[in-house]
This record gives sequence, C-alpha cells and structure tokens, in this order.
Amino acid sequence: MPVTRPTTQFLHQLAEVAEKRTLESYLESHHIDISTKPKDGFRFDPVTNVDRETELLLRELITQQYPDHAILGEEFGQSGQSHFQWVIDPIDGTRPFLCGLPVWGCLIGLLEQGRATMGIMSQPYTGDRFWSDGEQSWFSGRLGEKRIHTRQKVEIHQAILHTTSPESVDLYPDNHFNLLHDKTLMTRFGGECYAMAMLAAGHIDICVEYALQPYDIVALIPIIEHAGGVVTTLDGGRAENGGAVVASANARLHADVLNILNA
Repeated sequence: MPVTRPTTQFLHQLAEVAEKRTLESYLESHHIDISTKPKDGFRFDPVTNVDRETELLLRELITQQYPDHAILGEEFGQSGQSHFQWVIDPIDGTRPFLCGLPVWGCLIGLLEQGRATMGIMSQPYTGDRFWSDGEQSWFSGRLGEKRIHTRQKVEIHQAILHTTSPESVDLYPDNHFNLLHDKTLMTRFGGECYAMAMLAAGHIDICVEYALQPYDIVALIPIIEHAGGVVTTLDGGRAENGGAVVASANARLHADVLNILNA
C-alpha cells in the first residue's frame, strides 16, 4: 500500500480530538494526576494523565487513517518508520495548563523525509487554531478565519522579543540574550507555544527557546515559515530536532538576532 500524503482536513480532525479530551480536564484540577519527569536544568517538568490519554487518542486516529505513517510523541516515543512522521505534543505548556492560563496548546506536526511541512497549533479554551496546509499559514477563531503573515519590515529596535522562561536562558550562559533584550523594543516571558503562533500572526517578532524537543517545534516550523518567518537553531541549522531554537519575523531580522546571540 503506497504511503499517502495527509489532508488539511485531517489536521483539523486531530485537533478536534485533542481539544475535546484536554477540555474535559482543563480547570478541573481534581481530574488531573500530576507527576514529573527528568529534564536537564529543571527540577520539575510536569506530565499528567491528560497528556498521556490525549496522545493515545491521536495515535489511534493516525493509525486508523494512515497506518503506514510513523509517529513521534512526547509521552510514548517513536513508533514505525516512514517517509511521513507525525510529531505530537498533546499539551505543550503543561505548566500553564495546570495553572489555568490558556497559553498552552496542542501541537501536531508532520515531517516529510525529516523536514517539517504541515502543522497545527490548537488552543482549545480560546478556540484559536493556527495551521499550515503545506503552502500557506492560517488562523481561525472567534474573529473568523484568515491567512497570517509575519512582520516583514520590522527592525531589531522595533521588535518584540519572547522567551518562555529565564530558566532556559540560564542553560546557555555564554550567549548574549541580555544584549538582545537591550536592543529590542520589549521582552515578554511565559507564552509557550502561543508566542510562536503570535510570531506567525505578526504580533511577536522574535522567539528564543533554549531547550526544545522535536515535539515542541515541528508543528510550529511550517506555520512560521509559510507565514514569512524564519526558524533555525542558534547556530543557523534546521530546527526539526529541537535544541536551542530561534524564530524571527523575517530573514534580515533573523540574521541580526543570530549575530547578537552568537557575538
């Protein structure tokens, strides 16, 4: 049986499954079982029963629809080998999920021969979805549906900078994040995957994250790239494998950011 390219409709079908399960427990702390797992540089990296159960539901649907596709998930690792690989983070931002702050999201991305080509970020509580169909990037929510674009003319002194946590910055003491902070308009913290989506939508201009896994970034790469942005590792390579990752609104800004961080 030949390997089949997925449809955008299927991306949304997966998002609906993730939204339904996560919303059953969001803001219902008595329905959430919390544990922690090892992560370098962090004394607490939460995982819940909701993460695990949501990933299992997504895996089941993918296997039913595309049995020849491989899957990599945060909670249950890798299964299968294929030209296509789904990369799943059922709840990206488990900390804000536990705090009742709606900046977490369900990330579902697709690799084609190791390169991120399609992806969706869904925020179930707000009803926002950001996705790439493989060619363009889109937003849908309470204000309707539209194509999204990064800010193409913004320069470093006008740029809004985001990183999720100062803890991650401290993992790379030799980079010049503070210098980047001084050269930009303002810096914000705590946005998780929602900040990357806001970059694609033209509201944030630079996202720097120092400790990403593939399931943290694969879904977001095509959303940002097909909106006009750039995503690489800190050394300028492809970001599908995670690590220290920089996303910028345009190529000129991205070059400036990398020069500052690696000065």
